[in-house]
Amino acid sequence: MADPVSSRLNINILLLAIVLALGIFLRITPGAFAPGARLHFLAPIHPQPAWTKIGFDEGLYREYVNAVSKTGLSSYPDIVESYIDVQKDLPGSILPPLRFLYIFTGYLWHAVFGSEALNALHQVASFFSMLTLLLATFFAWRLRGPNWALAIGALMAFAPTQIHMSQHALVDGFFTFWATLSLWLFWENLQKPRDWRWLAGYVCALALLVLTKENSFFVWIALMALLISNRWFQFGTVTRELLIATFLGPLLGVVVLVFLAGGIDVFIHTYQLSVGKNFTLPYAVLTGDGPWYRYLVDLMLVSPIVLVLAFGMLFRSSGASKPELFMLVFIAASYLVMCNVKYGMNLRYANMWDLPLRFLAYSQILWLAGFAKRFQTAIASAAVVFLAAFEFHQYIVLAVRYPLYELITRDLLQALSILK
Repeated sequence: MADPVSSRLNINILLLAIVLALGIFLRITPGAFAPGARLHFLAPIHPQPAWTKIGFDEGLYREYVNAVSKTGLSSYPDIVESYIDVQKDLPGSILPPLRFLYIFTGYLWHAVFGSEALNALHQVASFFSMLTLLLATFFAWRLRGPNWALAIGALMAFAPTQIHMSQHALVDGFFTFWATLSLWLFWENLQKPRDWRWLAGYVCALALLVLTKENSFFVWIALMALLISNRWFQFGTVTRELLIATFLGPLLGVVVLVFLAGGIDVFIHTYQLSVGKNFTLPYAVLTGDGPWYRYLVDLMLVSPIVLVLAFGMLFRSSGASKPELFMLVFIAASYLVMCNVKYGMNLRYANMWDLPLRFLAYSQILWLAGFAKRFQTAIASAAVVFLAAFEFHQYIVLAVRYPLYELITRDLLQALSILK
């Protein structure tokens, strides 16, 4: 006679495989379904994004990849110098070439697969969005087991902002993977103190995070908050080695960036130009400003049910388990910094909150379903299916029926027909 527990696990794994396959399918770039492409026959069932233009930032990333392809990696300081020459005469800020890892990965993809630079960047964003989905599911399994992995996998597979970032050649979805990897490895180091394998992976993840984007500082602040709050919440064991690793990883990333820039003075000058001139860029002033609750408004427009459920955790945080408190502290600490960045608020920068928010939302679903004890599993499962369907519908409304590109309040309001 078959073991009921083993049978249930096999069913969960099968369902999880289906969910992940659907999520991966949704993250395939539109170019794969173009006439003559290998997957063109699937084009009618793939939700193609309505935005088909090349965004300004996408064009810059393409120029950087082409420059690396033309001059080689050894000439990267020349690329940085060229950026400085252009940036110092501009009235506003353009993104710097120090977002190295995304540019370099795009270059490697171009070199290995022969894709044109922009297509390579598209495919990198798509691929790493798939990796984020797999990592988020695995992270949930490590935290709470297969049932949670299935639920979180389903919610992440159809998350509107996750799918959206996979369809454009932007760094933010790529950055989300490294932020999620750092958060997971931080958790594992708390559970398995002084294991050099987890520590080495954590140091590398933090270094690569710094090499990806300058707002890795927000993630680092959140990790420091988790280290400090561990005194009260007891997520795991904080060791001297973990503290050293938390500082060593970003330091290694900065050292590599200084080397790539051609010196510490050039590195500092590049950063000052990028940040300082952002305050005078008309587009940043118009779209990146707002009150401290700007991100909450944007999240309510995109994923209202997820946000409301996650907020429900605040009212029962005293009885929440360690994984929920872990996610809650990460969001709160990073939010506190991100909502105070002048002219620098955009929901795509908050892409790294998608997993923690859905983790908290599913916890709240289970708690609410627990009032019907006999039917808790059925109610929770139905709620996850409904929520995943609603999230996917949100993506269709926002990005397929409307040409959404930037995840800013004005465009979200127009996509939802709140503003005409």
